[in-house]
Amino acid sequence: MDIGKKIKELRMAKSLTQEELASRCDLSKGFISQVERDLTSPSISTLVDILESLGTNLKDFFNEYEDEKIVFTSDDAFETADEELGYILEWIVPNAQKNDMEPILLTLEPGGRYKEEEPHEGEEFGYVLSGNVEVHLGSRKHKAKKGECFYYKAKASHFISNPGKVQAKVIWISTPPYF
Repeated sequence: MDIGKKIKELRMAKSLTQEELASRCDLSKGFISQVERDLTSPSISTLVDILESLGTNLKDFFNEYEDEKIVFTSDDAFETADEELGYILEWIVPNAQKNDMEPILLTLEPGGRYKEEEPHEGEEFGYVLSGNVEVHLGSRKHKAKKGECFYYKAKASHFISNPGKVQAKVIWISTPPYF
């Protein structure tokens, strides 16, 4: 582990200068600079002081955890369909409900629609990949076609429908997760 580099990253994430961090730890700016460049190593007690000033501790600082998965393929997706309503819903990021947002791929058959959702906290965003859709918010309808997007706060009952004669596909993102 590159201790100096990690300390510098933490310091910069907190928007602190070397001088500000040094002041919080009763150290010199030069010492912080040397630590960050791995020219010197702090004692354990000094490292504890630096880490506390950066809002962390020894355990979390040295915890080497496995990187989370960043890229997902179609093999990772989970799919459900409703033939009666005429849609296929794909969770394109597995277990996204544990994240702050939940992206899905919604395929709507001609005349199809997604189920109506009740009002909830949060926001929703969609990008129309193909076809045309209508976004129903309460009693209002908003049209979106290929290459257009929609965004709204989910304060009213809402759903998406496909009034067209060809299949429509939408990347739809809800925050917090709701699908």
